[in-house]
Amino acid sequence: MSEEKGALEGRIAVITGATRGIGRAFAMRLAKEGAHIIAVGRTQGALESLDDDIRAATGRQATLVPLDVTDYEGIDRLGGAIYERWGKLDIFFGNAGVLGPMSPLAHVEPKYWERTYAVNVTANWRFIRSFDPLLRRSDAGRAVFVTSRAGWKCRAYWGPYASTKAALECMARVYAEEVANSSVRVHILNPGPIRTRMRAAAFPGEDPQTLPTPEELAEAAWPILSPQVDANGMIFSFVNGELKQHAPGEEE
Repeated sequence: MSEEKGALEGRIAVITGATRGIGRAFAMRLAKEGAHIIAVGRTQGALESLDDDIRAATGRQATLVPLDVTDYEGIDRLGGAIYERWGKLDIFFGNAGVLGPMSPLAHVEPKYWERTYAVNVTANWRFIRSFDPLLRRSDAGRAVFVTSRAGWKCRAYWGPYASTKAALECMARVYAEEVANSSVRVHILNPGPIRTRMRAAAFPGEDPQTLPTPEELAEAAWPILSPQVDANGMIFSFVNGELKQHAPGEEE
């Protein structure tokens, strides 16, 4: 258990998709820096396991929110609950996402198309809608949305996922412009190939041991959620073990 104060001491952080992979790694890393974690995930047991690990590492407990991110009224209630308890939000890490079907566009069933957009795009808009007033009440509100190269590579059979990530990036950039004159800063995080369950589903023949872990990504990227990073509307790409900052439209 660490006794030292971290760089995010006292800051309030919501992380979606917090129970595994990238979300879990960021929850652990931000907690070690002193942030109070509001962990959003669908499974109570997995949330409790995360809380156990945060307690073991930091001596502090997280706030656990069992929530499917397509429960949009639940997102609104969460914003209200955060206001009532803390009066602000310092960090939003929009990580929850689904791969969706990988097939020719003409073969995608509407219900799966709609589910992919509901999770990857609409849910993040609903979080912006609910959390924007709270982020603006922070002295340095930070919002980061997790994207993918698929959003601009436009590969065959990746239609639902790729198009949602393109839409998410556009939405995040619009939001960055809208908050430019406030204390809020918005960024897009491109993890690249990472050892996650989603990556394994998309590339079943790939050896996961050749890929960086979510923990390595979190170690490199957590500072973009800190007050010290004052850039806005940037893309941060994790390439060859390093985080590289570039403006939208620039190559990695």
